[in-house]
Amino acid sequence: MSTLFVNSIKQLRPLHDSILVSEMNFHERATKSGIVILGDDGRDSGIRPRWGRVYAVGPDQQDVSVGQWICVSHGRWTRGITITNDNEETVIRRVDPNDILLVSDTAPLDETVSDKT
Repeated sequence: MSTLFVNSIKQLRPLHDSILVSEMNFHERATKSGIVILGDDGRDSGIRPRWGRVYAVGPDQQDVSVGQWICVSHGRWTRGITITNDNEETVIRRVDPNDILLVSDTAPLDETVSDKT
């Protein structure tokens, strides 16, 4: 994964209606009953939408704002790039604005479980 060192988050400025997200989960998950579902990134069982927190938006973006959570169709995001800001690492991805399925002002519970085996 590439690493980009920046002094301030404000240096990242998406263009046009672009959307950058962070906190997209590709790790193991647990159901309400406590069953652990292993990480599924890169496998058939990983084909599902994912939630991410809006990190930055371009000047022409009218649908979402920084801090909201968006659910994005499977695969409609770029590979992550790790940035370091104030000694804190964050993985940032660009998502396709046309493939946003849902928007939430609060962090959603990621209860999506694939039915693929």
